[in-house]
Amino acid sequence: NISESFHIILKIAQYQSESRGLTRDLQEEMSQNGKAMLNINQCLQQIFGEAISTAYPGIENAPLTVTLNQQAKFGDYQCNSAMPMAQMMKAKGQKVSPREIAEKIVQNIPNNELIERTEIAGPGFINVHLKRMFVSKLLSNLLVNGVQPPSLKKKKKVVVDFSSPNIAKEMHVGHLRSTIIGDSMCRLFEFLGNEVLRLNHVGDWGTQFGMLIAHLQDKFPNYLSVSPPIGDLQAFYKASKKRFDEDEEFKKRAYQCVVKLQSKDPDFIKAWNLICDVSRNEFQKVYNCLDIRIEERGESYYQDMMTVVVKEFEEKGLVQLDEGRKIVFAPGQSIPLTIVKSDGGYTYDTSDLAAIKNRLFDEKADIIIYVTDSGQVLHFQVVFAAAQLIGWYDPKVTRVEHAGFGVVLGEDKKKFKTRSGDTVRLMDLLEEGLKRSMDKLKEKGRDKVLTPEELLKAQRAVAFGCIKYADLSHNRINDYIFSFDKMLDDRGNTAAYLLYAFTRIRSIARLANIQEATLHKAAETTEVLLDHEKEWKLGKCILRFPEILQKITDDLLLHTLCDYLYELATTFTEFYDNCYCVEKDRQTGEVVKVNMWRMLICEATAAVMAKGFDILGINPVQRM
Repeated sequence: NISESFHIILKIAQYQSESRGLTRDLQEEMSQNGKAMLNINQCLQQIFGEAISTAYPGIENAPLTVTLNQQAKFGDYQCNSAMPMAQMMKAKGQKVSPREIAEKIVQNIPNNELIERTEIAGPGFINVHLKRMFVSKLLSNLLVNGVQPPSLKKKKKVVVDFSSPNIAKEMHVGHLRSTIIGDSMCRLFEFLGNEVLRLNHVGDWGTQFGMLIAHLQDKFPNYLSVSPPIGDLQAFYKASKKRFDEDEEFKKRAYQCVVKLQSKDPDFIKAWNLICDVSRNEFQKVYNCLDIRIEERGESYYQDMMTVVVKEFEEKGLVQLDEGRKIVFAPGQSIPLTIVKSDGGYTYDTSDLAAIKNRLFDEKADIIIYVTDSGQVLHFQVVFAAAQLIGWYDPKVTRVEHAGFGVVLGEDKKKFKTRSGDTVRLMDLLEEGLKRSMDKLKEKGRDKVLTPEELLKAQRAVAFGCIKYADLSHNRINDYIFSFDKMLDDRGNTAAYLLYAFTRIRSIARLANIQEATLHKAAETTEVLLDHEKEWKLGKCILRFPEILQKITDDLLLHTLCDYLYELATTFTEFYDNCYCVEKDRQTGEVVKVNMWRMLICEATAAVMAKGFDILGINPVQRM
């Protein structure tokens, strides 16, 4: 068929021109963006994508799979595209063996700085061996410029909605997960160079404020002139709820208070603000402990926007009436959203629609992430579907996602509660963590070697680092068992182990009396040798950091970073046990030789670990 042959010739010419462009792009990325860390996997995907296009121009959207090689003896990476390509061609009536496809791909690999050699194994796996000089150059770049994010094509506006406690209620262990996971996601997107808006969608509006204000008026009649000393807001809430449930007169007054608050009566707004402030002060204690930055935008922020949202849905003919309620059915969803109750009031559905519209149009978000427990997954599915139905966003253009998480369980594998069956207060939990971490440090004799100030810093680093890491090191989708004993164990994949490992790595140069300035100078002049197999293994592990960050950006599963840091620490231990960094005289203990390139490998490991800790919100200390 002449026209088909002509089409293929045209495609070959097009791919050859693109091929030259891709090779140029790759070289440019390596040279011009010298400071950024390079994602080796992405570079290999570019190279193999180009090779496949050149070898098989007739195949559109050919599958491209480049993965880490699980067995180092066979190579560093592996391209596994040949097998699925053979399946595709078979479906079109072309019978070609995967091995033949792999050979043709290898023949068309463009010139590049990465690949030393390739080998075809088994049915058609392409094993890739990297050039040691290339890996060495990347390590030198990291040492000179620090851990820089991979180059960003376009800076995005990211909104992360997390933490979100309720006013007048204590923060409990359920809020811990949302707060820790959300903060870490924000840190990741910030490090990658995006503009991040961290939002706290607190529950600060609704009928419960009627009973709280009515109770406030009774207990502190002069609240407008003298600030009421509400010490325990939880007890205050329980007392007002008891009256609301048992006293009809009080209940009526509570409803009147809601009406007054919603009509913005100044005295009632003042009462509402007083109650909110007491809560804010309590929340802030938790945020200070966990080093959380967050901007409060509660449900009240969206009050005036809700009327507009309801009107917009009505005007587009998307509202149905159901026993006095106004509801919206979104395509593919079995349950509707109630946007106006039968009494004319708004609901969570209404405020969440107003919030998403505000984030899309006023904040101009490219990415919106909601971090709440998995119990709310259905609710958010319907909200997102309704926002798409009304034309607010296109999921192909704007990424809107619910990052759900499982519940926190006690060691009995039941919901985490106190002995009396109450929800565990977050502040109590953090204080218990501080006490336990101090016990652990004293048990290790650290109080004998650290100054009192260093000991306090270590106590906070271990306590809060362990609580955060225990959460983040589990797949967020699963429930996880909260255990101080496991968290503070310095063996295995725990923050305690990693913090001690990090402190050890940082102390190597100090104990050999090598100044930071000496290391900086060496980074610019000393080649990082990777001749020993353990040097090579660690060097490649260090450089996988951008790949790990890319994966988390795609799936928002932070435990991947924890697994990577643990692998990095254990790979470092193998290296340190087999490769002398500092050689000492056995009799005197004096340093007789410093293998500077190995000291630089130690530095690179510590630099990546420090950045990983930063993304997880963990604050390591120099001495522990």
